[in-house]
This record gives sequence, C-alpha cells and structure tokens, in this order.
Amino acid sequence: MRIYAIAVFLFLYVPIGIIVLFSFNAGRHASELRGLSVQWYGKALSNPFVGDAFVTSLIIAFSVAVLSSFIGTTAALALQRLKGKMRVLFDSLIYISVMIPGIVIGIATLVALVTVFDFVNPVIASIWPEGVKPPKLQMGYASVIAAHTLFTMSLVIILVRARIAGMDRALIEASMDLYATPWRTFFQVTLPQIYPAILAGFLLSFTFSFDDFIISFFVAGANTTLPVYIFSSIRRGITPEVNAIGSMVLAASLFLLIMAQFLLRDRNSR
Repeated sequence: MRIYAIAVFLFLYVPIGIIVLFSFNAGRHASELRGLSVQWYGKALSNPFVGDAFVTSLIIAFSVAVLSSFIGTTAALALQRLKGKMRVLFDSLIYISVMIPGIVIGIATLVALVTVFDFVNPVIASIWPEGVKPPKLQMGYASVIAAHTLFTMSLVIILVRARIAGMDRALIEASMDLYATPWRTFFQVTLPQIYPAILAGFLLSFTFSFDDFIISFFVAGANTTLPVYIFSSIRRGITPEVNAIGSMVLAASLFLLIMAQFLLRDRNSR
C-alpha cells in the first residue's frame, strides 16, 4: 500500500514539478531544458495581455469571495435553525451544487443568461426614451461573478455550518441571559467564533474562482480571465512563458489554500 500511495502521488505531482522546472528554462522551447533562467517570469509579468487577464481574474475572484462569504454565512446561520425534512432537502441541494461538474454549471448558466437577456433586452429597449441608446445586458464581469458565486457559496456554507455545529451554545445563551440584543450577541459572541471558517471560505472561494476555466470559458463573453488566456496560449503552442504563468498561479493558489487550512486548524486547536 505504501508503494501504491507513492506511485499515486508521483503520478499527480511529477507533471506539476516538470512544469515548474521548465518555467526556468533558458531556451525558447518548452520541451528542451537548456540552462536555468528567470527570463520567462519577467516576460510574463511584462506582457500586457497577461496583466489585463490577471486584473480581470483578480476583480472577479475578489468579488466572488466577498459575495460567497456573505451569502454563505447568512445561509449557514439560517439553515442551522431548520429541522426535519426541510433541513434534509436544503442539505441535499448544497452538496449537489458542489458535486455538479463545472461544465454543467457553465452550460446551464450560459443558457439561463442568454434566455434572460433575450427577454429583458427588448423590454428595456421598448421603455427606453427615443433617441437614446438603451443599455444592453450581455456576458461580462457580472455573468462570471454570478456563475462562480453560485458554485463557491456552497463551500462557504459547508465550512461555516461545520464551525457552527462545534460552537459552544452556552456562550450564546449566557449572552441572552445578560440581556444582550440578538445583533450584539451575533457580533460579540457568534461572529468571533465562526470568523476563521468565514475567512477560510473567503480564501477558498477566491482560489476556486481565480483558477476556474470551464465556467469562465462559457460565460466570460469578451472578458478574458487568466486561465482562459493560458488555454488560448497553449493552443498556439506551449512555451516557457506559459509554464511561468502556470507556476505563479500554482504558487498563489497553494499559498491561499495553506492559509485557509492553517486558519481552520489553528482555531480548532484553540
């Protein structure tokens, strides 16, 4: 079993290690290692298209993380009060949304948004003053943020509910016995206990949104996120610059995931 486990980990991580190694390639071909250099990192960082795609991904990921954290936390607090069949129903919906493949979410979101746009845009045009060009709903930042939030808020709900389940309810009851209002009890008792899970959910939502390609590919419209740009670059051929971009994204994602895991473990140990 140890040999099997080692083989599985090698199969998973050796290709990633090769990408990181070849990102330091001094040559121009991604498949031939001719010395070590960081020149491709400099070219990737100075590429204006990479910069625009990075900023787009950053804006979308941050917006998704904020929305997912807020909606997921409020939903987790509300669902904690449900009992019986209603709780089972909502629990099933939450886990199903996590298990649904990204391509299904992307296609479903695309079809839903196109249907809504085809219905709403003519209505807006009909009520808009004559001589003034009416606004037109189309794919862009909002569509990507909505699709990513739909997926990542379920992760926040799961994390926050797990933390609420392990929370000491006696502290909340003591706060109420001392005549604290529900809002004051939430901000001074409940929130300090669940904030590590909220922060971990924020970081996970940011990471999943920033790294997502499938959903973004369907609903991004004219906007190009960093994963979509990498995919477009690979279609023209793999270069050390693409390896450098992938390595930087990998490092940022690992950092955020480690931070989220550290926060959860630190709070549990306390």
